[in-house]
Amino acid sequence: MTTPATPESAEAQQKPQLSNMWQRIISGVIGAVLLLGSIWYSGWTFGLFFGLVQARMLWEFYRMMKELNYKPAAIIGGAVSLLIFVAVFGICSSDLIRGGYTVYPPLSATGGNSVYSGSQGQIELTAAQLQMTQMMPLLAAGAAILLFLLPIILILREMFWWPREKQPFSPFPNVGVALLGLFYVTLPMSGLNVLAFTDHGYDYRRIFGLLFLVWAADTGAYIAGKNFGKHKLALSISPGKTWEGWVGGTLLTLAVGWALGYLIPEMPLVTRLVAALVVAVFGVLGDLAESMLKRSVGVKDSGRIMPGHGGLLDRFDAFLFAVPVLVVLQLLFGA
Repeated sequence: MTTPATPESAEAQQKPQLSNMWQRIISGVIGAVLLLGSIWYSGWTFGLFFGLVQARMLWEFYRMMKELNYKPAAIIGGAVSLLIFVAVFGICSSDLIRGGYTVYPPLSATGGNSVYSGSQGQIELTAAQLQMTQMMPLLAAGAAILLFLLPIILILREMFWWPREKQPFSPFPNVGVALLGLFYVTLPMSGLNVLAFTDHGYDYRRIFGLLFLVWAADTGAYIAGKNFGKHKLALSISPGKTWEGWVGGTLLTLAVGWALGYLIPEMPLVTRLVAALVVAVFGVLGDLAESMLKRSVGVKDSGRIMPGHGGLLDRFDAFLFAVPVLVVLQLLFGA
């Protein structure tokens, strides 16, 4: 016969829940401050923050693959990933593709020894700044060469370790997993640089707008799904998602896309609504893809870097499908 719970025991049972709730709130606030602050402050802090974010996301992907007994070259993949991000950042923020010095805010010239003529007029550069600008073509060329040689490098690594005793060893799947991580995580996150930089330099409002659209899609889907959800969207992958939730998320995302006119008034309404629709459709696909990945591995979260929120791959999964589509549309039609 069970005895009724005393007030002390009931309070003890609630403490862990309250603790988890506060952990989630505190880590969420800290993460939001770092995210929004780094985007708002400058192009450099934006690049540093998301460069580290995508490196961590790739590490989480490789860690999950190791749960399936794959042995991807995580160190090589991480180094190449950072180089790709830095190269794309350098190309997008420099003179290479727009004909003007576009890093924003411009590095203040104290005793500069060179004058750079760009789309923003003449900007006095220090020797270090001029050297950095001149290094961009070399950096881009180095990244391209490394990408072409990377499959050979990875295969040679597998040959060196062949055969591995007392553990499953799949050399070519290991190479494939290492390359897949770069395509799945690194290239989409590097594409944020293409969206962030325009002919006039770094524009934090565009990344803010992307975040607002992603958050609107999640919020609208949660509210609509909780109140009206009946028809499952992908039962075997994510039982909690419903078609009604997706419709609610899409409607709220389109509304936010319209409201972004107050934040980015020079961006046409059609462009904002197309971006909102892309996020509503491909963002949820990115979420489902990451859910499928976690289910195939048998883990609940991709990592534990944010208490109560999982890993960074959990937080930015919508970017992995939405950003490449937005980048292609911007390169084809401008924005």
